[in-house]
Amino acid sequence: MSKLQRSLNLGAVVVPFLAFLAAVVLLWNSIVGWTDLAILVALYLPAGFGITIGYHRLLTHRAFQTSPRMSYLLAIMGSGAVQGPVIEWVADHRKHHAHTDAEGDPHSPHTHAGEGFTGAIRGLWHAHVGWLWTDQGQAQRRKYAPDLMEDEGMRFINRTFLWWVALPYVLAFGLGYALTGELKGALTAVIWGGFCRVFFLHHVTWSINSICHFFGTRRFATDDHSTNVFWLALPSLGEAWHHNHHAFPRSAKHGLKGFEIDPSSWVIAGLEKLGLVWNVVRITPERQRERLATAQQRTPTAA
Repeated sequence: MSKLQRSLNLGAVVVPFLAFLAAVVLLWNSIVGWTDLAILVALYLPAGFGITIGYHRLLTHRAFQTSPRMSYLLAIMGSGAVQGPVIEWVADHRKHHAHTDAEGDPHSPHTHAGEGFTGAIRGLWHAHVGWLWTDQGQAQRRKYAPDLMEDEGMRFINRTFLWWVALPYVLAFGLGYALTGELKGALTAVIWGGFCRVFFLHHVTWSINSICHFFGTRRFATDDHSTNVFWLALPSLGEAWHHNHHAFPRSAKHGLKGFEIDPSSWVIAGLEKLGLVWNVVRITPERQRERLATAQQRTPTAA
């Protein structure tokens, strides 16, 4: 990874964090209002679903089919989460599945762990943010994402990534000004709907890489350390049923039981009813029973 890439990733991590700290101060002093929080949610969901439905379930795993226009829209929405250009993201994630929790996995907490507590912390740090300075964007695109490399529209969205990163910030400013009629309202909207939104999206997604390969529950027979973490399900829009996902990577639904909250699968089902997506991959109860582990177990705290 080049020095420029490392510097950009450092900025992408540090700047939203500093903005979040500033936002906490503003909230403490009652400068922030419900308008800011409403804009935060309104812009969090499109970017979040762009990652979970677009980058992940559609473009990485082909869990359903849709039109090129819808796939491009989802890729643009996902770009707004500031987690990397679409083709790089997909290549990294496919590489993760090809080498899950083994040598070659870009962000496993187990391949970089050592002995004891300090080794576990080192592994979790690598999986959460450390990999951003060593492995992000390093997967071979032609090997892991040849379908996207052949798609001219996806190459354009990948190449113009920074445009789509900026778009939600512009929208936050415009919404803040329109709803409050004040420049102060526009600026606080940028802090919450821009920087804080990215901060939350980053750490929720990175928690799937770290926490959901270290702590949690398992019920299927898989060769990795993936886990389900119920308390991350809602903020991750269903991605925290990560063990289910590794058991059935092409499934459009990660929450396989009735109580497993999976908003992304609800949106996919709604799009299917509207005729905007089709050939949605679903896992039958029979297939699930075939993969059931002999007993539920927790993953070890170190590889």
